[in-house]
Amino acid sequence: MTTTIPGGTLTPAKGLTISRMGYGAMQLAGPGVFGPPKDRDQALAVLREAVRLGITHIDTSDFYGPTVVNELIKEALHPYPADLRIVTKVGARRTDDGIWIPALKPTDLKTQVQENLRHLGLAALDVVNLRLGTAEGISDQPLAEQFGALAELREQGLIRHLGLSNVSAVRLTEAQSIAPVGTVQNLYNLANRADDALVDRCAAENIAFASFFPLGGFSPLQSETLTSVAARLDAAPQQVALAWLLQRSATTVLIPGTSSVAHLRENVAAAELRLPADAVAELDSIGR
Repeated sequence: MTTTIPGGTLTPAKGLTISRMGYGAMQLAGPGVFGPPKDRDQALAVLREAVRLGITHIDTSDFYGPTVVNELIKEALHPYPADLRIVTKVGARRTDDGIWIPALKPTDLKTQVQENLRHLGLAALDVVNLRLGTAEGISDQPLAEQFGALAELREQGLIRHLGLSNVSAVRLTEAQSIAPVGTVQNLYNLANRADDALVDRCAAENIAFASFFPLGGFSPLQSETLTSVAARLDAAPQQVALAWLLQRSATTVLIPGTSSVAHLRENVAAAELRLPADAVAELDSIGR
């Protein structure tokens, strides 16, 4: 196995060290992140290749599938490598037809933690992110009751570290008054720059900022500027987009998803791409 950690490592909290280039397992489920994968063997191969490539940071949730992705992770990787950190999320459920619905009652959040533990085959979860809002927008609703419930599980040893997903700076401050926050996971990429100030704050406070949909999500990033810069650097556009995020902040971590081993390798290779200042300046203009 390789000893190279793609993108290097980040230690946002005592006892938590993750590779900055992670892997988002969402796409291992079927269409619409619902049901079984089209190719189960390929899904298992992607997970095993991610670990072989040095990734020590896998992002998942029991509502991917639901349960499908966590069960794939367990099948592919359990017993887990000692340095592997699995980051999961709670705060939503799926209906029988795949619709995403909020599930934020404290009792339900605690049940979701137990479900993640069971389906991953773990006694404790490395990181649990409280998911608020939706993929389309952050939430600015008070979160003390919900985050407090997860903090109780942290005190009980079922969770090692806590994080937030789809939250504003105000809610980050509120959560920090309850328990330490090691990770923030919001929508952020070249074309979606609303969280610029939050990215800077996370860097200043040594909080891992995980950019979900780093390549644009279900509507991939399309930009003449990105294509032009990539051609000049002899790299794929998605590699340039990922490299820009890694250079954007010292505490940015990436969780690009894919169900293809070849695409996974291409994403990981982006961690070695260094963008010159003129390319960064051009790319910065995309989100303005």
